[in-house]
Amino acid sequence: MPDSWPRAQLRLLLTAMMFYTRLPCPRWVGYEPEQLNRATVYFPLIGWLVGAVTAGVYWGAAQLWPPVVAVLLSTGAGVLLTGAFHEDGLADVCDGFGGGWTRERILDIMKDSRVGTYGLVGLGLVLAIKTAVLSSAAEPLRAGLSVSVLLLVAHPLSRLTALTFVRTLPYARADLADGKAKPVAQSMPNGRLAVAALLGLLPLLALVLAQQSPGLLWVLLPLLVLQLVLGRWFQRWLGGYTGDCLGATQQLAEALIYLTLTLHFA
Repeated sequence: MPDSWPRAQLRLLLTAMMFYTRLPCPRWVGYEPEQLNRATVYFPLIGWLVGAVTAGVYWGAAQLWPPVVAVLLSTGAGVLLTGAFHEDGLADVCDGFGGGWTRERILDIMKDSRVGTYGLVGLGLVLAIKTAVLSSAAEPLRAGLSVSVLLLVAHPLSRLTALTFVRTLPYARADLADGKAKPVAQSMPNGRLAVAALLGLLPLLALVLAQQSPGLLWVLLPLLVLQLVLGRWFQRWLGGYTGDCLGATQQLAEALIYLTLTLHFA
């Protein structure tokens, strides 16, 4: 018997949670490639979950330790929750594009489970930037803007930025059985993309209303530039995107959101 609409959507949400986090899911959720492909619509909603957990850890830790310690503990909680899924993608992209000069070589390096110098340096720099920016924003720059708010906004919005490539680029690996993103390597219909966009933008829109500051929407401009630059780069060198490309985009977009929002209130 087919699932009712609410149960079907709950199944998709739990499928997304199963794939993008380390949280356990009920067995009745099951797994099918097409089911996971449709579940990508809830990728930004997973950002709500990760943002809430990291914000909660930060707030609790900040009651006991200095801001930089609280930020590091919060970052660690996010890494544990997602299994370093996106960080691994960033490291692989840095290694692939740093050490490869042909499409085939780049893809081979990105598929290698080992992390090289480019990956270590790239991941280290991005993590350091995020830690430094969040630590500097520990004192609210304006009522309503704090580290916890930044986390709640950045995690969904950065995942939406990465998700746009599923709609705008083809999957780079000709053989879908070869690669980390094979279940999501299909184009998204406009309706699903619209729902994902709403889920990714809602925390930012809530902040705009709370702050009565439409200027906060300017954060979307650098994200658009990032999407266009990375999209052109992925298309030129790979002929499309891979799962690692999505992870790298999420990490870079997250750092960019922190930089832009804190600059707005500097």
